[in-house]
Amino acid sequence: MRSTSRRRTSGEASQSSREASAAPRTNLYDEVTRKIISELEAGRFPWVQPWDVSAAAGPGLPRNALTGRRYSGVNIMLLWGAAIEGGHASQHWLTFKQALEAGGNVRKGEKGTTVVYADRFIPEAEKARAVESGEDARAVPFLKRFMVFNVAQCEGLRPGLASEPAPLPEREIVPHAEALIAATGADIRIGGDKAFYSPSGDYIQVPPQPAFRDQINYYRTVFHELSHHSGAAHRLNRDLSGRFGSKPYAREELCAEISAAFICAALGIVPTVRHADYVGSWLEVLREDNRAIFRAASQASKAADFILAFGELDESREAA
Repeated sequence: MRSTSRRRTSGEASQSSREASAAPRTNLYDEVTRKIISELEAGRFPWVQPWDVSAAAGPGLPRNALTGRRYSGVNIMLLWGAAIEGGHASQHWLTFKQALEAGGNVRKGEKGTTVVYADRFIPEAEKARAVESGEDARAVPFLKRFMVFNVAQCEGLRPGLASEPAPLPEREIVPHAEALIAATGADIRIGGDKAFYSPSGDYIQVPPQPAFRDQINYYRTVFHELSHHSGAAHRLNRDLSGRFGSKPYAREELCAEISAAFICAALGIVPTVRHADYVGSWLEVLREDNRAIFRAASQASKAADFILAFGELDESREAA
């Protein structure tokens, strides 16, 4: 049979290029939000999923295996989800180039995971407007994406590149979690049958640890309330004014729940899922705003870093 193909003219190639460039680009905010919504609709919590009994991944925050830098915000959830899906035991990741720098390579056929990096730029038209008006130029936020691979997807990496922390002994009292809670200096009152943070009184109340069905969840609950505590005006200054059932309330609960998961991961604590009753309000917020999960994860990272820093400060004092 004769081939009917022919060489395209330069005009046709130019037309094809214009059509390709005019095609709508995948909105990264929509893409990530859809992924998180699908997890919630399936009854899975992306920020605690690495601790599911079916997953091989242990507790810990994802890190870059070469630089040691922790990933933050929504990337933590994306990488946790990828570790579960791939059954990876490690929380360490590399770009394709970094795998080569580490003396190895990504195994053929392995699928990478998309992570995102938030940045800002000032368009030329905005620069010109600012010069003409004498006002400050407004930067436009945007997301960059790049691919990373779990170290379990690589081969030939130099030894000791991504050592995992030793698992905690099985016990109900976790001394280093107790030390961090004390180091925050927060007014924590033990008693009653409710857990909450009072913005007006600037104190936290939680039930006694023996009242928890799974006592390890005492720590997740305290860190959840400490995350609310971090949002006070004289700390990280988040909006804590929302009433129960409102969207501001749902957004703050989402932030605190993710933050508590981040803190527990950093400390190697393995809690179980709580706050399933908030899923409906979370889904409503996420469906309305494709950037809500990015804001919540970013605020959660800031809250977790704020709280974890007290432990680092306490350690430095002991060393001195």
